[in-house]
Amino acid sequence: MHDDAHFIHRAYLQAVKSAGEGGVPVGACLAHGGVLVAEGHNRRQQEKTIILHGETDCLRQAGLFGLWHEATLYTTLSPCMMCAGTIVQFRIPRVVIADATNFGGNEAFLRDRGVDVVLQEYAPMVAFFARWKEKNPDIWNGDIGL
Repeated sequence: MHDDAHFIHRAYLQAVKSAGEGGVPVGACLAHGGVLVAEGHNRRQQEKTIILHGETDCLRQAGLFGLWHEATLYTTLSPCMMCAGTIVQFRIPRVVIADATNFGGNEAFLRDRGVDVVLQEYAPMVAFFARWKEKNPDIWNGDIGL
């Protein structure tokens, strides 16, 4: 059985992978009972689609897992409204966020709908994303819909 730090680090590795592919560095992992179910990363640039954020790619990789209401989603960046809505839609009860510094704002939306939101700042991710965002404002603004 793994702890939050383990899965946050795995999500971070997914974010780094996305950046290496020319994408937005956001990664996510889904765990159930301390066991990895799926992981994914933002593929907006890579697949030319606006809906494959780190969280939605992770959930896509989970397929028809079904036990969403017992799982924890780990994400490297605070979920956007699309991803927050997906978390609520599938009744994922717990979300652990590694970086709410570079982007945040939907934590209250999640909490108001019964999601246990844990902010576990992961310094390597916060620094990595800040550097990436500064170097890639056009990609970031396109991804987040600005």
